Amino acid sequence: MSVGKKIRIKRIINRKSGKTVIVPMDHGVSLGPIAGLEDMDKTVNMVIRGGANATIVHKGIVTSTNRSEDTDIGLIIHLSASTSLTPEPNRKVWVCDVEEALTLGADAVSVHVNVGSASESMMLEALGRTAKECNRWGMPLLAMMYPRGKDVDVNVDSIKLAARVGAELGADIIKCPYTGDAESFEGVVRGCPVPVVIAGGSKLSDEETLAMIEGAMKAGAAGLSMGRNAFQHENPERFVNVACRMVHDGLSAAEALDLLRG
Repeated sequence: MSVGKKIRIKRIINRKSGKTVIVPMDHGVSLGPIAGLEDMDKTVNMVIRGGANATIVHKGIVTSTNRSEDTDIGLIIHLSASTSLTPEPNRKVWVCDVEEALTLGADAVSVHVNVGSASESMMLEALGRTAKECNRWGMPLLAMMYPRGKDVDVNVDSIKLAARVGAELGADIIKCPYTGDAESFEGVVRGCPVPVVIAGGSKLSDEETLAMIEGAMKAGAAGLSMGRNAFQHENPERFVNVACRMVHDGLSAAEALDLLRG
């Protein structure tokens, strides 16, 4: 890893624990101004107060959002996109590049690849090209790797494959779905030579979300990248704080639930 990558990646990972809590807020392109993302200033500042290590946003939000808290937060700029209105929602196109992200102050960049979709080849080519650009500029790359497509069975093996593909093509951190239990997710982590964080997925109950975090951490995950379960929570600041304590301090799901409801 280049010096530039080493410096920047420390801005999105807790230096003491070596793990990270990332809150993606890139949903505005795919879903519009959904609940929790109408007022980006307010939500970003709540996430900062909660102690998250980084957020993921699109380039336009960087220039229109005022991170007004005294404590800053790592900035990951998302490079790929599609909307819910397209007949091909699994086809992600690149709407930003590494050099532009650098000019906006990014600490890292992220891309989304739907493995197994009809447009897989285009996205894999773009992933490889982006990894090359990241190496050139010293920019950490987070790859969101999801098994998708009508002929793809989303199971443990397909998640293992998706995670490994991202690492093989140059990503520094992999984000992928949780497999449902710690034992099977340990296989995903073991088979991936770079750190793996879990995706939050669709909105879950507090119990389900905290159990997922606990299982992922037991399996050796490097943390989590959780959007809707964080910014759509009734108390995003408290939820993010509890999630951080689970990831960085080893808090159990039961202890976390007590704090969340306390």
